[in-house]
Amino acid sequence: MHPDTIVLGDVEITRVVEWAGPVRTARRVVPDSDEETWRRNEWWLAPDFWTPDDDACRCRVQTWVLRSEGQTVLVDTGIGNGRDRPRLPGFAGLDTLFLDRLRAAGVAPEDVDIVVNTHLHHDHVGWNTRWRDGRWVPTFPQATYLLPRLDDVYFDPAKGGLRRPPRDTSERLRREDAELAFRESVEPVHRSGQAVVWEGSHRIDRNLTLEAAPGHTPGSCVLTLRSGTDRAVFVGDMLHSPVQVLHPEWSSRFCEDPALAARTRRAYLSRAAEQRELVIPAHWPGHAGAEVRRQGDGFAIATWAGFSRSTAG
Repeated sequence: MHPDTIVLGDVEITRVVEWAGPVRTARRVVPDSDEETWRRNEWWLAPDFWTPDDDACRCRVQTWVLRSEGQTVLVDTGIGNGRDRPRLPGFAGLDTLFLDRLRAAGVAPEDVDIVVNTHLHHDHVGWNTRWRDGRWVPTFPQATYLLPRLDDVYFDPAKGGLRRPPRDTSERLRREDAELAFRESVEPVHRSGQAVVWEGSHRIDRNLTLEAAPGHTPGSCVLTLRSGTDRAVFVGDMLHSPVQVLHPEWSSRFCEDPALAARTRRAYLSRAAEQRELVIPAHWPGHAGAEVRRQGDGFAIATWAGFSRSTAG
């Protein structure tokens, strides 16, 4: 079995890492957080999630491979190789071994049945497509791509929220990157006829269901796993750092609607604590997921998931 694999009920889950490294300072990623909280929790946040010397959040861009009822499901597809990202130089022109790592996990592009994008930010849709014969084409030729409708409208530059006047320069630059990602990584799967746009909830099989979880983006969703007595929820960018478990009211700077994101975060953490769901965010390094429990006005880590803490990236 691949070293980054766990089994929950009848579902096998494997983590495939595209990129790993530091991103910004802690309070730039989670603007409402305070230094005291980071320092007080240094004993378990460092070094997997935070490095105090440079005050950097540690991040992974990774894909979750789920094998359920004979199907291979990918949850989020990372950044992708060879992308032009003028305002994100750290992610521009990547040349990673992601597809080789996917094959090492036993998955060739032709084997993928379903691709889930938890939302349509650039670092969740990149490997939806790859460059072939002078154009972007779907990386997974047999797959159905499940896209949340509200994001599909919002991030389409011809339709949705990207047409509103930006609030400031920072938002304008984010929108330019979002438009570029949509054209490269979402439009091609529409053109190929592989996109299925859903809203509200979407049942994949008896074990897996998509549910709306708005705030980070209008169409952000979670993938809920129910198999036997095991429970898990893949929460995308609902949690960029475990400090948000301690303080669910703290949203990341990347959230489109921080207040709504905070309400959604608290609701899903409450459910996870009550039902002993394993919470698996998109970008956590280390063990990559955890069970949570209630603690005061927030929550705490009860136990870490069984994924490897390897630093491949």
